[in-house]
Amino acid sequence: MQQAEIGIIGGSGLYAMPGLTGVHEQRVSTPFGDPSDAFVLGDLEGRKVAFLARHGRGHRILPSELNFRANVFALKKLGVERILSVSAVGSLKEEHKPGDFVIPDQFIDRTFHRISTFFGDGVVAHVAFGDPVCATVAKIIFAACKFRSVEAKPKGTYVCMEGPQFSTRAESNLYRSWGADVIGMTNLQEAKLAREAEICYATAAMVTDYDCWHQGHDDVTIDQIVKVMNQNAANACNVIKAAVAAMPRERKCACSTALQYALLTSPDAISPATREKLDLLIGKYLKKT
Repeated sequence: MQQAEIGIIGGSGLYAMPGLTGVHEQRVSTPFGDPSDAFVLGDLEGRKVAFLARHGRGHRILPSELNFRANVFALKKLGVERILSVSAVGSLKEEHKPGDFVIPDQFIDRTFHRISTFFGDGVVAHVAFGDPVCATVAKIIFAACKFRSVEAKPKGTYVCMEGPQFSTRAESNLYRSWGADVIGMTNLQEAKLAREAEICYATAAMVTDYDCWHQGHDDVTIDQIVKVMNQNAANACNVIKAAVAAMPRERKCACSTALQYALLTSPDAISPATREKLDLLIGKYLKKT
């Protein structure tokens, strides 16, 4: 199986990664089912990368239908150590204008029907998640935005809602009262699972609209969002290319050892079937016991 070191997850508006050379498509099987689509592997700015269209090519998969576990596990199986995520979001603050990028450093979970862990089935693990994104990758994405002259904010709180409907006005104003910056439907589960998989993760959240709170701003419509998404797509590709080029080869952050002290289950209490299923994630720690 062809390997990669950097994973790119493209969200609404970004369904391919221009500039890839030596392109090869790879379908990856996982114990958690099938990922959203085949991975497109190749070289980008001298690095081995794997691109995945989050919602599938043709945008076929609802946020609530995404197999987040399969997507992240497959990237781990491909050898990915860092994930650069791109997603479309609504703005909850005047300062975040349509077309701007926000690099979230915090999340609020407003989802209800999603599995956000690889564990269970006889294995208990609690990873630290106070700082839910990799600071190294987030800083590189922000620097790439500046390099490509894309208006960006280096921090922000992302509300992850269930969808697929957009917010009610009451919900939108509630999230604003919490001080949140942007709202989307996908990134929190990816961040949680990436941490459990010991993969660095950060996202470039592309603002498409002001949600429905903004006085004088029309209620969100899909045609408005699609127009801004298309404008954002070129910026996103340029930012990702610059971020990939600037990514250090060596990881020095704590993401790579997130599970070191997180596993609470005694190794002899883990069934052989579960050991096999999760070997990619926890095998190195079980071998030490």
